[in-house]
Amino acid sequence: MILLVRHAMPAYEETVSPADWPLSAEGLHAALALDLPANALLVASDEVKAWQTLSHAGPVLRDPRFGEIARPGEPWDGPYRTMRRSYVDGTVPPGWESHVDVAERFDEGVAEFLVRAGDRPLVIGTHGMALTVWLRSRGLLDDPGTFWEALRFPHKIAVDLPSGTLTW
Repeated sequence: MILLVRHAMPAYEETVSPADWPLSAEGLHAALALDLPANALLVASDEVKAWQTLSHAGPVLRDPRFGEIARPGEPWDGPYRTMRRSYVDGTVPPGWESHVDVAERFDEGVAEFLVRAGDRPLVIGTHGMALTVWLRSRGLLDDPGTFWEALRFPHKIAVDLPSGTLTW
C-alpha cells in the first residue's frame, strides 16, 4: 500500500523560495492530526513543508524525486491557480517541467521505496501537482484537474497499484 500525502498549509512568503516554506501554525496543527500507519516507511520531498507534514510520525527520508514540479516564471500574484489547473489538465507552460519528466522521476522514487518498505506501508509526503501528474500517468485519474482542485492541505490518498484503485 502507498499513502500519498499532500503537504499541509505552509507559511508562504514571496521573498522565500517555496522549497523553504515551513508549515504554518494551522498547517502544523493539521499535520499532527493526520492518522498515519504505524511502522510505515516515511519518505518525502526535500521541500520543508512536505517532510514536516510527516515528521510527527517518525523519521522521514527525503528525496527530491517527490518534489513539486519545476515552474520557473510562475507569477506570485498572478493567475497561478489557473496556470496550475491548466498544467495538470495537460498544458505545459514554457519552461515548466514536462509531465513525462515528473512522472518518470516520481515513478522511480516510488519503485525504489516500495522495495525498501518491504511489507510495511509506504507513506510519501509530496505536492499537489506532482502527485496528480503521477497518478494520471499511471492511468488512475479520469479528470486530473477536478482531482487536483479537490485536494486539501493536507490530503491523504491511498493508492493500490495492483488493483489500480484510489481511496481519497
